[in-house]
This record gives sequence, C-alpha cells and structure tokens, in this order.
Amino acid sequence: MAGNGSENGAPAAHGGQLDLPIRPRRNRRTAALRAMVRETHVTPADLILPLFVVDGRDVREEVKSMPGTSRLSRDRIVAQARTAHALGIPAVALFPVIDEGLKDAHATEGANPDGLLQLTVADLKQAVPDMLVITDVAMDPYSSDGHDGLVVDGEIVNDPSVDILCGMAVTQAEAGADLVAPSDMMDGRVGFIRDALDDAGFTDTGILAYSAKYASAFYGPFRDALDSAPKHGDKKSYQMDPANRREALREVLLDLDEGADMVMVKPALPYLDVIAAVKQESTVPVAAYQVSGEYAMIKAAAANGWLDEAAVVMETVTAIKRAGADLILTYFAIDVARRVGA
Repeated sequence: MAGNGSENGAPAAHGGQLDLPIRPRRNRRTAALRAMVRETHVTPADLILPLFVVDGRDVREEVKSMPGTSRLSRDRIVAQARTAHALGIPAVALFPVIDEGLKDAHATEGANPDGLLQLTVADLKQAVPDMLVITDVAMDPYSSDGHDGLVVDGEIVNDPSVDILCGMAVTQAEAGADLVAPSDMMDGRVGFIRDALDDAGFTDTGILAYSAKYASAFYGPFRDALDSAPKHGDKKSYQMDPANRREALREVLLDLDEGADMVMVKPALPYLDVIAAVKQESTVPVAAYQVSGEYAMIKAAAANGWLDEAAVVMETVTAIKRAGADLILTYFAIDVARRVGA
C-alpha cells in the first residue's frame, strides 16, 4: 500500500510519527467509541438463573462450595424469581434438593405430581406468570444411586431410564413448566419425551435438551448443592468425553431430529469451541451452562484478591455469548443483569 513505508520496507516517519493510514486503535480511543463498535452485547434477556429449591419455609442455606448461592425454600424461590424478572431475566431453571428418605432406585419421587419440584413450578407460575420456568429432567436428584439412569447389576441401563424420564417430564408439564430440560444424556430420550408430552396434551411445552453434556470435573459444587453425587462409579458411560468435539455435533443433530426446541452445551467456558461448532450446525437456539465449578473458581479467586470478580464475570459471559450461545445459564445472572441493565 502506497504511503505506509520507506524504500527499505520500514515505515516512514513524519515529525516523529509513523506513516500509518490504518490504525485500529482509533476505534478504541474512548469509552464511547469502544461501546459504539462493540461486537458482542450481553443483555438480561440472554440469561437464565439456576435455582436450588429445598423443602420448608423461609429457608436459605448457603452452599459452602458456592459462596453467594443458596438452597431456597419455595417462598424464597418465588421472591428470587420476582427479583430476576424485574431485572429483565426471562427464565429460571429449577433443581430440587430431595430428602434421602424419598430417594429410591427408580427415582419414583421425580414423577410425584405433588413433589417439591412440581409444587415450586406451580408457585412460580401463579406468582410470576410471565417468568419462564425450566425444569430438570434427570433421575440423579431422586435416585438412591445418584445416577442419571436406572442402575441394574451395576450398569446404567438406557431404555428403562427413558421410560422413567418421560413420566417425570409429563408431571413437570402438568405443573406448568414452560420447558423441560433432559440433562441425563440417555440415548433417544428427547424423542420419547416429545411423544409423551404430546400424548398427554402438552404440545406447547418445549424441550431444552442438554445435548452436549460432558463428563466434567467442574460439577463438584453442584453435586454438593443437591447431594446428588453418584454413590458408586462415575457418569462417563453416558456423559461425553471432554476430548471430543465431533461427537457433540452428532448428539445435537440427533436431538434436533427428535424434536428438541433448544440445545445446550455444558460446561460453557472450557468448551467455547464446542459452542461455536454447535452454533454453526443448530437450527434452534443454543444455550450454554456456566456451571458450578466455573462459578466457584471465580468466587474463590476474587475472595483471595487475585481477580476483579465483576470484571471477570462480565468477560466470561461475554466470551460465552461471543462463541455463539444465545442463552446463558449462570449463577451470576442477577449480578450481570444489574450490571448491564434492562
């Protein structure tokens, strides 16, 4: 390009300045300029707030491995949802803490129409009708084995597990769930849940499929919150190998064929490449879950003065959206919504 260098290839200088016609820093010169040309914007409408619900009334129990996050009774869940809704957050995702005495091998309590999760959904739809309610379809909170599928002779069996999940999904829809979210990673479950919902008359109830859920080491604090860790073995025979990316696309395409209305990648930040790849293939909205371990690391580093919590939170959620996520499940949802405004 003419005018950007001398005969020997070095930039020509005029009065101590380089002769540079292209200066990308011009667009970074002031806060107003940076805001005007910003490519990725996080808004409250992008966020989903995960909430842990526990039995009782006026209960708030902090999760020790997730400072600032608590298990909440139904009345406090409603109050937290009202706060989120007022900030422009469109949805909450519910995860129940189930008493050990109610757990069994078949996760029977999960399909109880009067169960903790179902009653909480009904409370929310009555108190905050415009708030979308997303329910977790998985056996592990209700299972005496702590697995997402039925355990028979030490093996997690797929097809009988899908039958159990269908029963859960229908009772959640009956309670008023807007979206059911199968997080189990059993083969075929999205299609059978879709059929079960339709057969029960819930054709408008959506499915947010945990399509690419990895067997991640980042779930530890979540399992503390729900007391849902496996009693034996691990989840590697059904959750995905962290080394695999193409397999995530296979799972997503299968879930789309089976009727998923939205798909999810979990965890989020360690899998930005997967989010980007899924976004390229998906014809439906893509969600990503900034999981408990991601949250706990930021909180721990901030508590030690090693990181600026607010700045790091915004950087991470922006990165997740930049990678392609349309929706972000994050325990920081209320903090982010207050920061970015409606």
